[in-house]
Amino acid sequence: MCIVTSLGLAASFGKAQDYPITQEVHVTGLRVLMARSHEPSDVLLTSLDTIIHNTVFCCGTDSALADSAEKADPGSLKDIAGKLQGRHLLNDGRPIAVTATYIEPPAISAGMLIGTLRGQHALLMEWKSHLYVCYGVTYGKYYDSNSGAEVDSIYKFQLLDTRYADSRREVVFNRETDDWSKVQGMLWLTVGRQ
Repeated sequence: MCIVTSLGLAASFGKAQDYPITQEVHVTGLRVLMARSHEPSDVLLTSLDTIIHNTVFCCGTDSALADSAEKADPGSLKDIAGKLQGRHLLNDGRPIAVTATYIEPPAISAGMLIGTLRGQHALLMEWKSHLYVCYGVTYGKYYDSNSGAEVDSIYKFQLLDTRYADSRREVVFNRETDDWSKVQGMLWLTVGRQ
């Protein structure tokens, strides 16, 4: 697995294939939702609702996770993960299990992101103190002449800003032009019945 922050862009050339090979992976079928306001708590609830795809689980007034999400600090993915992690009850008393994993910027890897998105699972990303839904990446495959293996390198993150419903909704984090030090991390979240 390659750490996104340490991936270089220098290309090597393999024997039977030209490198780099640029590819894209993205989650399809996400609902187009817009936050009620630009308040961070509203953006958090709408972003969670976008990635969870199930209004019984999140994040309407009668959902299982609404109260926990509202108690979380919307400016801290680590706090959000802590508040959502664990067992919650649906309105009818049935339990659900939430796995919420905060990923610090140095631990974000190309392999993890590509695999998660291929599995049709969006993540939350905090960049410049704003929450975004990360639904896709553009990446390249390089040949590592030392190991003889193909290595993935992320070029761009495709993001949704749930504060907007117009052209401002689609945002791109470009690793060549944007400052990686302004990314505060990502949140990987799964919800299922127990």
